Amino acid sequence: MKGIRLIILLFALAAILPAKAQQRFLPPVAADDSTATAALLTCAPGADIYSLEGHSGLRLRYGTTDVVANWGMFDFNAPHFVYRFVKGETDYSIGVCPTEYFLLSYAHQQRRVTQQTLNLTPGQVAALVEAVDRNLQPENRIYRYNYVRDNCATRPLKLIENAIGAEIVLTQSPAQAEKMSTFRNEMRYFHKNYLWYQFGIDICLGSGLDQEIDSREMMFAPVILEELAATARIGSGPRSGAPLVTATEILADGPADGPILGPTPWYQGPVAAIGLLLLITILLTIADRRKNRVSRWFDFLLFGIFGIMGCVVAFLVFISVHEASSPNWLLTWMNPLCLIVPLTVYIRKARKITGWFHLYNITATTIFFIIAATGVQSINPALLLLAGCGLIRSINFTLNATSKDR
Repeated sequence: MKGIRLIILLFALAAILPAKAQQRFLPPVAADDSTATAALLTCAPGADIYSLEGHSGLRLRYGTTDVVANWGMFDFNAPHFVYRFVKGETDYSIGVCPTEYFLLSYAHQQRRVTQQTLNLTPGQVAALVEAVDRNLQPENRIYRYNYVRDNCATRPLKLIENAIGAEIVLTQSPAQAEKMSTFRNEMRYFHKNYLWYQFGIDICLGSGLDQEIDSREMMFAPVILEELAATARIGSGPRSGAPLVTATEILADGPADGPILGPTPWYQGPVAAIGLLLLITILLTIADRRKNRVSRWFDFLLFGIFGIMGCVVAFLVFISVHEASSPNWLLTWMNPLCLIVPLTVYIRKARKITGWFHLYNITATTIFFIIAATGVQSINPALLLLAGCGLIRSINFTLNATSKDR
């Protein structure tokens, strides 16, 4: 956390400077400055969940200026930050600081920083500087972050292409392309040691994450941008076919994969935890069937949890503007209707209402399993087990109600 605070402090101090120079933040590049260069910096993944795909920045060097611009700044202390983030109003900003401070902050975290010098003419470097300066103006500094389409990796790429005046042509696919065929699969690749984090993503984000993506779309992850930029070429114009990157060097040493945590032991992951819950559900239901009863306390807790989770999913589907939060087929069974059980299960006069819900849940969960089998939405295995717990309890209640009606 000390490293994170250091980064925030450095960029916060840098952000104060525009108030003293409203016309420009960065000095212009001299027309005859043949030493002006620009480079793509890629920081290895960090241990924090928001840094598992790495981080990107643009290094600009000319005259006495040597700074790094990046588009990954956000303020935890902003009003209603958590609510706005969940809703999808994720406002990020550009930050800039001297290169030595940038490198110091990542070296402190033991995160490798790799520099790829871009094959730009002095005029193109000047255009890139102008674009960054425009981004730094108060009216442009804040942007609506999108984790797969508009982030700290996609923004520098677009600015580089605008400066060149041509699209970057990719000559290869990522080495792990077969594991990154969709946005969700790419996230799973980078989150493989963080099983609970990915479990949360698989709850909150729906089928939009499961669309097939090409190599360019895979570059939303900074480390993939670095990998593909190494062999990319300029697409058109007088320098068509020229390599995008002319030199690569490591500016801050550290492991290539960064200081990420080790793999979560299988017995501490969501599949093991919910698998244990499923076992408890089966054993309790067997005992219930033998005594022709319903363990109402268990249903109260289980469907109460489902209902709370369903409220979150419903909020993301109907209110949030996050990428791919809708449609989310989990909503078929994980929805606010599950709260009917804890509200009615102890009320005798509401027994029919509880019964109607369980009939609905049996149907909805069956439809959910069919959807999962078709591959319309890639479902976390732990969620299939969780849905199975609810299905078993709904069948138990229905059987119990049927036998008593007789």
